[in-house]
Amino acid sequence: MFDSIRNHKKYLMGFLMILIIPSFVLFGIEGYTRLDGAGEAVATVDGTEITQVEWDQAHQVESQRLREAMPTLDAKLLDSPEARYATLERLVRDRVLATAAQKLNLFTSDQRLARELQQNEAIAALRKPDGTLDVEAYRALVARQNMTPEMFEARVRADLSQRQVSQSIVGSGFAPAGLANVSLNAFFERREVQVARFSATDYAARVKPTDAEIEAFYNANGPLFQAPEQADIEYLVLDASALQASLTLNEADVRAYYDQNAGRLAGTEERRASHILLTVPAGAPAADKEAIRAKAATLLEQVRKNPASFAEVAKANSQDPGSAVNGGDLDFFSRGAMVKPFEDVVYALPKGGISDLVETEFGFHIIQLTDIKSPPQRSFEAMKPEIEAELRQQQAQKQFAEAAETFSNLVYEQADSLKPAADRLKLEIRTAQGVQRQPQTGSTGVLANERLLAAVFAPDAVDQKRNTEAIETGSNQLVSARVVKHSPARTRPLDEVRESVRTRLVAQRSAELAREEGDKQLQAWKAGGAATGLSPAQTVSRENPQGLPQTVLLAALSADPKSLPAWVGVPLGAEGYAVVKVEKVLPRTTREAQALGQEVQQYSQWWATAESLAYYDTLKERFKAKILVAEPATAAVAAR
Repeated sequence: MFDSIRNHKKYLMGFLMILIIPSFVLFGIEGYTRLDGAGEAVATVDGTEITQVEWDQAHQVESQRLREAMPTLDAKLLDSPEARYATLERLVRDRVLATAAQKLNLFTSDQRLARELQQNEAIAALRKPDGTLDVEAYRALVARQNMTPEMFEARVRADLSQRQVSQSIVGSGFAPAGLANVSLNAFFERREVQVARFSATDYAARVKPTDAEIEAFYNANGPLFQAPEQADIEYLVLDASALQASLTLNEADVRAYYDQNAGRLAGTEERRASHILLTVPAGAPAADKEAIRAKAATLLEQVRKNPASFAEVAKANSQDPGSAVNGGDLDFFSRGAMVKPFEDVVYALPKGGISDLVETEFGFHIIQLTDIKSPPQRSFEAMKPEIEAELRQQQAQKQFAEAAETFSNLVYEQADSLKPAADRLKLEIRTAQGVQRQPQTGSTGVLANERLLAAVFAPDAVDQKRNTEAIETGSNQLVSARVVKHSPARTRPLDEVRESVRTRLVAQRSAELAREEGDKQLQAWKAGGAATGLSPAQTVSRENPQGLPQTVLLAALSADPKSLPAWVGVPLGAEGYAVVKVEKVLPRTTREAQALGQEVQQYSQWWATAESLAYYDTLKERFKAKILVAEPATAAVAAR
């Protein structure tokens, strides 16, 4: 492809100079600098732009993270306009919180960063048998997110600083039990109702459209009766999982891997502990802190004299709501699950031992180690299948990384055929007929990927029959496709779709008749007519909807209770209409004290979250945060 360019490069360079020099004179170097920038702005925060390129990169990182966390996740969900817009909203939120952290002088120390990295499970899994970090594996881990270790650690540091902004509100939010109960009682209120349904299907026999009406409906709704645009394609898939299945491992390599990683593969030691926590409020005066320390020291002396009383003392005195009711029991946990000062003491105690006072960011702890669970020792033969699977995965990822660049270059440079790439990488050229622009119901695999389908139906692919670029359709998966045959969208003739037109018209008219009849009956019942045709009375609530559709249930719970019975009409769209009669308003069912306490605690968390969202809205207004691209219609409807 490049032979002609190479043979005539002198003429080409002269031609380019004729084009470039006058444009420098007219626009200057700055114009070219702008053209090479990061793309147009998609949002602004505090006068700083977020560009299209930043958005694309953020979504790529987010998609990769989700694919690794949930390998079975449908790829088309990640590539939807709604998913991309959600990434932009998170990007704006991060920028707003970062700006707030900077202006409030909230920073993350090296010690706090180190503790956070130590608690990261993915990083902890990279430790060698001697406890040191496998630096190369760590670099590979962050490289999969398109970052260097320095970039990754800077992002974690920024996240921790931003977290201080939101946690300052969430951590201080609370709702008094009295206020919580008022809201919860209203939310879980019950109502005794009767319902009459006017189903559209019951009126279908009354609708007898004429040929003229069918033709008029067809002419008015042409897009409903189109044969969609279609293409027959051939495509190549470069997939690390396929490479993994074809790998053959050397027995000596498997044995060596076992010898080096047996401790990590067998699992980590877990410890079970109980604790008594006396919390110290943030910013508490030194005198108050010393008083809490003195009380904790008294409790420590008490449990050391009688270790068997630890659970009772924890129940009576511990201020950890999650464990106090269980006598301070924290169940089994491994390294990285607790803050470092707490963890260090737990892993230094003998079984049954009681610690000195341990101070953390939460307050003062007294810890008792109650049990130790060591991982079972497993033989080479028992672990061999796991080791082989892990080695295949590592080698397949390495081969994929080496082949990905070749794949991308070949499908681009020899764009009139997929055969060169298939021959070079020993891949099978697959085919598919009747592919459409949007993933079809039930479709799976790469042909359900919206990015690939968009590339297949791009003008260059359709008109020139050129290969698409290499599209990432999953974790460690690249695809290129080529259109063999293209059929544009067309409106199907009326004779071909007459029955479909008639069915749609009858459904529409039936729903209209059901709504008309339902509204007519509603007015009659409101005027005092005999309430016949209603279902038997039933008690419904948000906890027990009794099978009512959500719209009917919400209408019943929203009816004005000041004058009973209350009548409400509920349009059900294509299904017809419903009329609800609210007879009684009943209080929520009685709760046990423990369940009620959990509900109040949950309500307090909701309240704190609401306060945090309100604070974020204030920050957005303060820093003039604005998204400059339109919100997808489906996302906007869902938000409302």
